[in-house]
Amino acid sequence: MARKENADSTANPGRLKQIALTYKMTRRVDSKVGLVVAGVGIVVFGVLLALGFLIDHPVFAGILGFVLAFLAMAIVFGRRAERAAFGQMEGQPGAAAAVLENVGRGWTITPAVAMNRNQDVVHRAVGKAGIVLVGEGNPNRLRGLLGAEKKRMARTVADAPVHDIVVGDGEGQVPLKKLRTTLLKLPRVLPGAQVTAVNDRLRALGDLMSNMPVPKGPMPKGMRMPKGGGKMR
Repeated sequence: MARKENADSTANPGRLKQIALTYKMTRRVDSKVGLVVAGVGIVVFGVLLALGFLIDHPVFAGILGFVLAFLAMAIVFGRRAERAAFGQMEGQPGAAAAVLENVGRGWTITPAVAMNRNQDVVHRAVGKAGIVLVGEGNPNRLRGLLGAEKKRMARTVADAPVHDIVVGDGEGQVPLKKLRTTLLKLPRVLPGAQVTAVNDRLRALGDLMSNMPVPKGPMPKGMRMPKGGGKMR
């Protein structure tokens, strides 16, 4: 019992600290978050309390109003915090990979399976929907990068459906904040055993880092990457 109480007392300050840090981060982007969240709580509690007086049960309505007000405040704060986090991530290299890493169970994520010299990058997600290639960077340059990656995989996993997504706010692109939802809405067509087989075959192909030649010994001073287009392999 003593150990359990100690664990709880340690966990609670940790959660409170995390909430405080999240609030500070959100407030830097959304200066009105405190007023909005407090306003939602006051309105919900006030409406429930007023109804309680009308039905002659103010105590019961007050307790219910407090609980519902707290729940409404948590929901509003969570959504505004999420929006603020995506706002800070947008345009940053690797933002799509960070979202994919939190997509949930059932998906195998491999960041940066392809990249060019302009830092346009393609990430890969494998699940029951098949293979999803997610590109972030310049849409025009990503077309060639995505096409080359599809051809590379076609020789090994021709039996798995391949989807491609370009992250962005332009026409035909998927906003960063909707990337996870878009991925989860894809139809599930592969059984678990086939997903495992696809992952094994793709793993045998290697990724960008495993296929990149690394010279042995220290790199000579002043050495530069060779010029030229195409993918880094």
